[in-house]
Amino acid sequence: MKNPLFDVVTFGEAMAMFIAEQSGPLDRVEHFTRRMAGAEANVAIGLSRLGMRAGWMSKIGNDPFGAYIARRMNEEKVDTNAVMIEEERATGFQLKGRADKGNDPVVQYFRKFTAASTMSVADFDSGYYLNTRHLHLTGIAPALSESAYALAEHLLAQAKAGGITVSFDPNLRPALWPDEAAMIEGVNRLAVQADWVLPGLQEGRLLTGCDEPPDIAAWYLSRGARIVCIKLGVEGAYCRTEDMEIKIPAYPVKHVVDTVGAGDGFAVGFVSAVLEGCSLEEAVRRGAAIGAVVVTSEGDSEGLPTRKQLEAFMSERGGHF
Repeated sequence: MKNPLFDVVTFGEAMAMFIAEQSGPLDRVEHFTRRMAGAEANVAIGLSRLGMRAGWMSKIGNDPFGAYIARRMNEEKVDTNAVMIEEERATGFQLKGRADKGNDPVVQYFRKFTAASTMSVADFDSGYYLNTRHLHLTGIAPALSESAYALAEHLLAQAKAGGITVSFDPNLRPALWPDEAAMIEGVNRLAVQADWVLPGLQEGRLLTGCDEPPDIAAWYLSRGARIVCIKLGVEGAYCRTEDMEIKIPAYPVKHVVDTVGAGDGFAVGFVSAVLEGCSLEEAVRRGAAIGAVVVTSEGDSEGLPTRKQLEAFMSERGGHF
């Protein structure tokens, strides 16, 4: 496609997020700070901060949470022309505990029957979704409802037919699926249609039944993926194609504030670098670097760096942007 409108398009649910200002059980917390959450929105914001043209489709309620999300995405220069208001449904929200020791925080979701769950194939706009170089999907939005899953499958088929590359991050949310078996089948049915698959290690083990990163990668490669990158947390990342494999160590972080959003940060780094023509090794390094930057900040997207901030972070640690 000549001169597409976007570098990357994605779709998913964004929610208002209330982060506890003190430790302890959520029912005991008196004060929260409002932020925004949503894996696909995080990726769109991260790409926009790097100077890429990102489009994000969703549905929000005609309520204060929906207005807040739309304003935040516009402030981040993410295109929201495909965001629709669902008058009969509310925007979801979540409560997030404070993680003082770098552990994963407790999160309580309030997202059943939300506006985003009504997304469907009827919302597909080829002039928007296919006017892009790349499509990024996760396993979260398709789990919201049968209609949202159908939209994800339709997007994958249309992207492949149009020669648009697709990345897929499983981002498993067991609570959104009927059971574990349904989750594994549903997520893998989408993942094997993508060009680049980006699971975490534990996700990859659950989805494939394989224990080691090379075997997890081989499982997806044998089913059609071109690149598989496995996020290994503090161990870095492992990436494999049919012709090569790469293991990148993690960037050291002195103080982990919040691990949520690190995987989205990796996707931002990897996708942006590949689209810019960087080598696979450079793409994995950029993904690992952004993941490391993200965990030093509170909130899901607050730590996503600008291009200048990322350059400084990587150069200080002997890496190349």
